[in-house]
Amino acid sequence: MTVLKEKIKKEPKALIQDSDTKELLSRSLHYLKAGYPIHFTGPSGTGKTSLALALAKKRKKPVMLIHGNHELDNKDLIGDFTGYTRKKVVDNYIRSVYKKDESVTETWRDGRLLEAVKNGYTLVYDEFTRSQPTTNNIFLSILEEGILPLYGSKMTEPFIPVHPDFAVIFTSNPDEYAGVFHTQDALLDRLITIHIDYKEVDREARIVSQKVGIKEEEARAITMLVAELRKACQKNGPSLRASLMIAKLASEGDIPINGDDEEFKRLCKDILGHPLSRCLDSEKPLKEAEEMIVNACENMKVTE
Repeated sequence: MTVLKEKIKKEPKALIQDSDTKELLSRSLHYLKAGYPIHFTGPSGTGKTSLALALAKKRKKPVMLIHGNHELDNKDLIGDFTGYTRKKVVDNYIRSVYKKDESVTETWRDGRLLEAVKNGYTLVYDEFTRSQPTTNNIFLSILEEGILPLYGSKMTEPFIPVHPDFAVIFTSNPDEYAGVFHTQDALLDRLITIHIDYKEVDREARIVSQKVGIKEEEARAITMLVAELRKACQKNGPSLRASLMIAKLASEGDIPINGDDEEFKRLCKDILGHPLSRCLDSEKPLKEAEEMIVNACENMKVTE
């Protein structure tokens, strides 16, 4: 089962909140309070999940996190009978009377969606387009009629009403990404979809500098290098995560953030080689990618 419940006690560490991010969270919170679900979509590595968790935290309600997966089904979301409970009572209070009473009942366990809907949690449905569209159809009833149908649950009630405090935040990668299903228009029509793209080089540099603890000039050199290589890709290019990896490993390994340093070049090739090679239409994409990385390294500058 690929469903994870998380109780978030503090602001997610992965999110550095500059003025643009704070403004985005502020207006998204306004939309949620008005009763509209939010959908953050964009390339991998742009911080969609961190944004969603930070937004959920601002509601000051318990947060439920579900990861999309092609195997996710109604049993995961609604719940299922997980086994049987046997109860036996033996009454021998009177010596001449022996009474035995035995009963067997099925044990029910709520799914994560059912638990969130019943209790008014904030649900973060991460990468929901990795789940089958037929699985996600259940959200149409939640968002339109305000009910959760109890499909195939053998429960006596056909549905339960959605708690007035319930809210949902979706995240997704673009349709062209591997393992992503096309979302039905009927569901998208009910969401406020906000595109999250790669940040400007200076904003990424501030994030790298604050998270890793390196000078902002060094962080900017790394993010400029990654951004330049990203231009060769239509999709799935190296992201902010790659910049953070390079900065962290260079800092911990005392590797100079210098494009002429052979260790730094090797580090960049190890981290950026594969994602960049996937973008190239070449007979030897990895070799070409590594040549591009070396050239980019040799052209990089760390400005004081």
